[in-house]
Amino acid sequence: MQNEFTVVTGLPYVSAALPGFGGKLRASPEHFIVEEMGLYAATGDGQHLYVNLTKVGLTTKEVQHKLEKLFNLGPGAVGFAGMKDKVATTTQTFSLSVGHQTAAFADEAAQRIEAEVPVKVNWVQFHRNKLKLGHLLGNRFVITVTELAVAPDEALRRGNAIVAEMLHRGTPNFFGVQRIGPAGNNVRQGLAVLLGERSRGDKWLRRFLISSYQSYLCNQYLVRRLEMGAFDHLLRGDVAKKTATGGMFDVVEVEAEQPRYAAQEISFTAPLYGPRMWAAKDEAGALENAVLAAAPVTLEHFARARVEGTRRVGRLLVPDLTLTVRGDAIVASFTLSKGAFATVVMRELMKVDDDHLSVIAEDDE
Repeated sequence: MQNEFTVVTGLPYVSAALPGFGGKLRASPEHFIVEEMGLYAATGDGQHLYVNLTKVGLTTKEVQHKLEKLFNLGPGAVGFAGMKDKVATTTQTFSLSVGHQTAAFADEAAQRIEAEVPVKVNWVQFHRNKLKLGHLLGNRFVITVTELAVAPDEALRRGNAIVAEMLHRGTPNFFGVQRIGPAGNNVRQGLAVLLGERSRGDKWLRRFLISSYQSYLCNQYLVRRLEMGAFDHLLRGDVAKKTATGGMFDVVEVEAEQPRYAAQEISFTAPLYGPRMWAAKDEAGALENAVLAAAPVTLEHFARARVEGTRRVGRLLVPDLTLTVRGDAIVASFTLSKGAFATVVMRELMKVDDDHLSVIAEDDE
């Protein structure tokens, strides 16, 4: 069945009436700078050595394997909070399960890492627990766009108009092309795994491919919501999320909650389908049920794949998004919470085809 499945890869823009400035990402790794924001600080004691480092030209997995080999650690003994790209300058923290050691060991470990692994060690510190996927607040980005479609001053004018629209309305919290895959290939494979038409022995790959299909359905929900004019307001039965605390609740009285939505104190959430997902009700529930009903899978398929389901904030807010001109390029600076994709922000500004965006793993927790 998955061979007959057509992946809709094009996504709408919240600022569709405003022209983008075009361009390309990643003329060099220095043009895509990512700094991870930790969920907590290391305490200074414990059996896990936290190593914060900056890497260029290496994936997170490659650094993980190099650290395991360097310290003779078994698979899984080196943890990290999020995946970071190879073609970028990225700063993130790894945890090494080395047991209780002295402060001198930490200093020596930093020296060994810099001597054997092509990275810059920023700091080392002991902590009591291993880093796991999702143990981060988010990421800071400084992204340079080159080969602009218009002159830099015009690009800045266009970009600032889009920024104003995004600051006012937010933008759909789509999953980026790196999750969906080129021409939707990850989605097709994920569907095949869910339908039992293809087996994937590698647990991580199987999980990722199923997640890609789950993410695709979430994107389709957001597309429908935007197209039906329900992005700027709540629907009865929405599961809303508080911006400040992350707490969620059912929207019963839209009129009472809409001012908080307009003030960006709360946002609606979108479905990541699964049998244990907190389901929306009423009007919002009918919409997410319709998206699933149009898909070639049911909640039972997710249950058999042991995918429980959850919810994802549907409106991406980027309050610190700023643009500057640097020579013939535009530089975008902003912060995103974990799980959000920088390319979703950049596609809104650039308005280019997906092949102009980077196929990366910004933060696939």
